[in-house]
Amino acid sequence: MATSVRRTTLTLPAAHLGPDNPLPALRAGHDLHRIEVPQDAGLPADMARQIGCAPLRSVLPAPLRDGYGRARRSTDLDALVIENDRLRATVLPGLGGRVYSLHHKPTDRELLYRNPVLQPAAFALNGAWFSGGIEWNIGATGHTTLSCAPLHAARVPAPDGGEMLRLWEWERLRDLPFQVDLWLPEGSDFLHVGVRIRNPHHHTVPVYWWSNTAVPEGERTRVLAPADAAWHFGYERTLRRVPVPEADGTDRSYPLRSTYPADYFYDVPDGARRWVTSLDADGRGLVQTSTDTLRGRKLFLWGAGRAGRRWQRWLTEPGSGGYAEIQAGLARTQLEHVPLDAGAEFSWLEAYGPLDADPATVHGADWGAARAEVEARLQSALPRSEVETAYAAWLPYADQEPKELLATGSGWGALEAARTGLDLPGTPFGPATLGAEQEPWLTLLRTGDLPPGGPVPGPVVTAPAWRDLLESAPPGPSTDYHLGLAQWQAGDRAQAVRSWERALGHAADCPSSQLCLPLYCLAVAESEAGEPARAADRYAQACAAAAQAASAPDPAARAWQVVLPALAREAVPALLAAHRTDEAAQLLTSLRPPDPTDGRFRLLTAQVLLAQGRPAAARDIFETGFDIAALREGDESLATTWYAIAEQLVAGGGPVTKEVRAAARAVHPLPERYEYRMRPV
Repeated sequence: MATSVRRTTLTLPAAHLGPDNPLPALRAGHDLHRIEVPQDAGLPADMARQIGCAPLRSVLPAPLRDGYGRARRSTDLDALVIENDRLRATVLPGLGGRVYSLHHKPTDRELLYRNPVLQPAAFALNGAWFSGGIEWNIGATGHTTLSCAPLHAARVPAPDGGEMLRLWEWERLRDLPFQVDLWLPEGSDFLHVGVRIRNPHHHTVPVYWWSNTAVPEGERTRVLAPADAAWHFGYERTLRRVPVPEADGTDRSYPLRSTYPADYFYDVPDGARRWVTSLDADGRGLVQTSTDTLRGRKLFLWGAGRAGRRWQRWLTEPGSGGYAEIQAGLARTQLEHVPLDAGAEFSWLEAYGPLDADPATVHGADWGAARAEVEARLQSALPRSEVETAYAAWLPYADQEPKELLATGSGWGALEAARTGLDLPGTPFGPATLGAEQEPWLTLLRTGDLPPGGPVPGPVVTAPAWRDLLESAPPGPSTDYHLGLAQWQAGDRAQAVRSWERALGHAADCPSSQLCLPLYCLAVAESEAGEPARAADRYAQACAAAAQAASAPDPAARAWQVVLPALAREAVPALLAAHRTDEAAQLLTSLRPPDPTDGRFRLLTAQVLLAQGRPAAARDIFETGFDIAALREGDESLATTWYAIAEQLVAGGGPVTKEVRAAARAVHPLPERYEYRMRPV
């Protein structure tokens, strides 16, 4: 039985993704992976270069996805099943092409960590992400902005005469098309995955790719890779080389023997076969291997500490088991971006399947023997030469045109095709996929001008070619606003500010709705420039404009009723930073959030009360309890606010000294409900 591909429906308790944040994503976000590497760190020269290569200035043009909550209901999800007589893979094309399940039929084993719920959490570069399965991460360090977005999918001929499932999309952070081809050769226990990233531009582009696989964790689950050392990254933002498996007196190849979340990027020697595996107490589990282009291997673990356990519960439902991740990427570490020359491409083949090894050897004290056991079992199950042969057989099929579309992604690739006329065999971006999001930009392309109406919440483009078109367009509120976004993303902050100020000048006699977004952008620019007082002024003006637009007697007011709470979530901290506490309190009081239970506003209220010198009232909010559905990975604001309240309570109006801080932590320990800190504190 060669691969067959069919449609099905997967029903899960799922939280609704909700609307995207209506404000442009000007900030780089809470970048947990930005590090300062000391000169004596001993990094290989290529790693040092690639760590500093083209970091993101923001996640523009992607939207922030933070409109979800934690109320789940039974939801039908479109799914695609790839199957042969040995394996069955279930893929979610509407959610980043995630491989949700990989079931081994002969042993009736699920090889992946399969999350029983779909609960978004703020782990992607632009927000919404969910745990479990195999995910395809492209763009920049972190989980892709496509984590919860639809991909194009189609049935394509496979090298062995069966069928492949092709997934493809246009990744907007780096403006690169990519494809993922999945198939199961007849009689094979391994899911084959061919990946290709192409650079259609006339300039070099930094590329990031990591395939992340969630695997069940357990007390006796061990992760192995062909390395004697690894680069350890903890959330203290340091990178250091450590021995494998034992570091700091603990065998870190067992995920639950660590306390805090951490990354271990294995230093796989040149020439060694690339693989990583997670095996349980009986020596059974999943192995991933690939051709050598996919160089890196990694273990991510949550650890057994309080915060790691809290995050694990946050991402699923009570009683579910936890997971670790085994990963594979283009570079040694996820802190790096690899340059892809103009007109060139990266391509490789991955394979995922079951592995059974001798448990006594796998869990023995001899790391070399454990590795050799895995190597031998893998070689027997899937020889290295077969992976190379499968890759060579797949390459001619990578350009095969889809014969049946199964799912539709975005129209952004079609917009680029319309602008450049590019033709990418195997991954068509046809005009039929263009939609309302692309319509203003098609107008700019065809007429040289954006449609009238001024800045409104909605999709943006920021690539250099679109900046050129905006610079040539007649000036106006919309053109100058969008030109400023493109300049900001390019790092030309001064020009961006000038463009937004011009947008305000054009809109001086226009409706308040045309003022709000340029004012917001200027507020962020002032904040980033270290001008808290001026930033607060701009935020206050933007909120006033949004409130006026939201109260207008026309249908467009509804959009601004969503903008105002999003603005307030940023304006309140800015007003507090400028010591304008009463204004911050008044803004919160005047708001009617779409969701009154939104924990973000409960936290802001506590912070305002604290600034007003009312720590007991602020403490009451924490005691009543709240959750922040969109709490970002590594965010410590809950703990910081809790301890600031505790310090004021202990100080009783007096100065907050070192002794007061120590007493506050002893008398008012942070409740487990609010413990999300991913590093030693």
